[in-house]
Amino acid sequence: MSEKETLTGKRRLRTSYLTSIVSIALVLYMLGILGLVVLHARKLSVYVKENIGFSVIMKENVKEADIMRLQKILDSKPYTKSTEYVTKEKAAQILSKDLGEDFIGFLGYNPLLPSIDLRLNASYANNDSLTVLEKKILTEPAVKEVFYQKSLVHLVNDNVKKISLFILGFSLLLLLIAIALINNTIRLSVYSKRFLIKTMQLVGATAYFIRKPFILRGILHGIYASVIAIILLSATIGFFHSRVPELINLQDIDLYLIVFGIVILFGFIISCFSTFLAIRKYLNIKTDDLYY
Repeated sequence: MSEKETLTGKRRLRTSYLTSIVSIALVLYMLGILGLVVLHARKLSVYVKENIGFSVIMKENVKEADIMRLQKILDSKPYTKSTEYVTKEKAAQILSKDLGEDFIGFLGYNPLLPSIDLRLNASYANNDSLTVLEKKILTEPAVKEVFYQKSLVHLVNDNVKKISLFILGFSLLLLLIAIALINNTIRLSVYSKRFLIKTMQLVGATAYFIRKPFILRGILHGIYASVIAIILLSATIGFFHSRVPELINLQDIDLYLIVFGIVILFGFIISCFSTFLAIRKYLNIKTDDLYY
């Protein structure tokens, strides 16, 4: 074989390896994006639910000390995420800003009452829990009424449930597609070496001896692909954080590390297992069938 043909063969081999690595990397990148969506959907669900709460309206002429006492009681409860004491003056400022005009100047007095804005932990942000909590809070002597939008709470929980089921189903579908794509990519790579595999077998090489370099190369390609996928994921995360600053509220380094770990593990396991199955096929195949 001439030197030119040797160089051409090596170039084709490198191109084949590079194509395999890039193909696997893109599939792992898609899988990583899916993982980020799934985990962020859970975090977003908690974030939305924890912004559901209600206003505890105080009675007229209730002493501030009594209001502060009630706030401390609410802060100590397991269902409380946070509380905020809203004075009559602050409530008036908020309403004036929302209305775009000074309603106190028009009325001549401030009709609003002091209140405590209560935010709940996510597990309590549902209509059943809110109804029970409303009854308990109304037993306090200083409380006049409890206000919250029941229809909004129902709508949020209903939508969260529907979106969660959709994401779960979509995730399973994409996971199966990702496994199939990586498996087919590796099988095609091994397919080009089928004559080499059969030749080694015919000259007496053991299955372990033939399989070992292919599996090691498959694992190495899986690791390379995982690194490329993680770089792409990091760039994507950085891009969205720069474009949508509000996402900083959902940022979780541990979550990102989990996704990156899953990508590496998935790339390693699928590459190793798919290579093993592909090699086994060509070890067991008849020589005449190699041409089909």
